[in-house]
Amino acid sequence: WRAMGKLQSKLSFHTTKYRADGSAGQAGSIGTSQQHGPAHTDAVSSVAALKPDLCVSGGRDKSVAVCSWRSGAALRRFVGHEREVTKVTSALDSSRVFSASRDKTVMMWELHGASGPSQHFPGHELVVTGLAVSPDASQLCTGSRDNTVCKWDTETGECLRRATISRNLVTHLCWVPGEPYVIQTSEDKTTRIWDSRELQVAHTFPAKQHIQTCCDVSQDGRYCLSSSQGGEATLWDLRQTRGRVCEYRGHFQSTTSCVFLPRGPALAPSVATSSSDSTVKVWHRDTAGRG
Repeated sequence: WRAMGKLQSKLSFHTTKYRADGSAGQAGSIGTSQQHGPAHTDAVSSVAALKPDLCVSGGRDKSVAVCSWRSGAALRRFVGHEREVTKVTSALDSSRVFSASRDKTVMMWELHGASGPSQHFPGHELVVTGLAVSPDASQLCTGSRDNTVCKWDTETGECLRRATISRNLVTHLCWVPGEPYVIQTSEDKTTRIWDSRELQVAHTFPAKQHIQTCCDVSQDGRYCLSSSQGGEATLWDLRQTRGRVCEYRGHFQSTTSCVFLPRGPALAPSVATSSSDSTVKVWHRDTAGRG
């Protein structure tokens, strides 16, 4: 928690610890804890926001779970993939959940529908490693280690576009809010901007020294964040020069994930990074100073 610094004192949070056996212990927590069974029976591979009070997760147990942020309870569990679920996503406030798997498929699930998938998106030749859904949940972009990015109609399951770039082993995808653009990171050490309308590369940022592992876009659509196996994360400008704004250095191993944090009225703009060095760090977005 030291990485949180001054930011910590301005946030309202619970310090309830949830153990693998489903029990909950207190370490100076606010309020009382609730005990729930685990949502998954094996390692969790991916998690994403679904609604302001819900999240969705996928894991090695081949399942997709919808849980409440507030109670910690698992509300729905979807099973249909034949191998580990690698990515999950949803358009915020949508009732549709999307999951990708090592079985090379993508599925769509209805939060209030049947327990089975409402749509399938087959077509990739290798594990699917990237998912990005349009704000209205009508279109889906997927990426894979087969060097391809695809665009799908979520209603019909039809593949609308397919693009292949040599050595473009996709690691993550995210949609730019309010824009027809999708950001993509890759094992070829680059971060790309795709125009989803024709599924063409609109811009490629300068290649980094190491594999790019994850990306995120600020809510105002102005900045892009990418993380690297080299232990750093990079902030990119999406609207003007499209150049590098700053870098966040301080992890000792691969930076596995990065995210823009919601900005409160009394908080500086911040980003968070997680790493294989067992730490999560929070940074001032504009100065790269650790909070």
